[in-house]
Amino acid sequence: MSARNRRSAGAAVVTAGAAALFTLCGTAASASAHTVTVPRGLTTSDGTRHVIVNGRSIDFGTVVRDLAWNPSGSKAAFVDGHGNLVVSDPDGSHRVTVAANPGGQTWSHPTWQVAAADRTNEIPAKNNLIFSAKIHGSTVLEGVKATSNHGRPAKISLNGYAGDGAVPQTDNTWPNVGGGYGTAVYENTHTGEVYIRDDYLRQQGGALAKGSEPALSPDNEEVVFVRSVHGHDHLFVEDFGGPTNVVKDVTPNATSNYTEPTWSPNGKTVAFRAPTGTYTITKTAHGFGKPVKVSTHTGLPAYRG
Repeated sequence: MSARNRRSAGAAVVTAGAAALFTLCGTAASASAHTVTVPRGLTTSDGTRHVIVNGRSIDFGTVVRDLAWNPSGSKAAFVDGHGNLVVSDPDGSHRVTVAANPGGQTWSHPTWQVAAADRTNEIPAKNNLIFSAKIHGSTVLEGVKATSNHGRPAKISLNGYAGDGAVPQTDNTWPNVGGGYGTAVYENTHTGEVYIRDDYLRQQGGALAKGSEPALSPDNEEVVFVRSVHGHDHLFVEDFGGPTNVVKDVTPNATSNYTEPTWSPNGKTVAFRAPTGTYTITKTAHGFGKPVKVSTHTGLPAYRG
């Protein structure tokens, strides 16, 4: 199957968590003439001990890098100040070192891979963490069970779609999982392309488009990513939902760098980072609206479901 004509194996249903939703602190200010409510569930981390959660700064007790929430919002995963992969409660308590960095490696961008068991196809349930590991100058994707305690990560297998040829095994980073089947997207820094990996029956994948820092929508039908346009980083969205995949610049009037996009749990809003704070764009009948500034705090945005 061609990666560019790929359709999802089925629509993934994402169940919202029962935990309380968090709000992002900061002054809500519109990039246009209107002011909107600060998105519920949006948090930011900036590489310090403090994470903006529930309208206040929470001290996690350790450096928090690249924080990501599990689908229910009950657990946070991040890389700590020692370079280890850690899971904690939403306030940073009950930390567990899922995998200890053996040294000489740089780990980054963990993402939760959570999927229910498929008894028909004899596929077990998944509760994993996939992350990027730079080892002796080579960057690969690795995975480990999210419930591990000092577990041993293993390299993620990457196979090209039948007829599309091989996919790069190194220079892969920024993984992001979306939907209920364990599908992931990631970037390759050598080719400058975004790739997709279907972790279901055959664990195949391929290139989607030129870009970086991808995030897969909760229904697996869209991917948002970053691409440079006339000296600025814009956000693009590729839609798998039609007869042909459509790639569209959803921030065509960007005058600064828009980076690190992430989808809201309902798939209607994309939050992202800009030099002056955190912004969102929301779906409209004709695509996406204008960027709206929701906080002066600058950091990696992540939604807690």
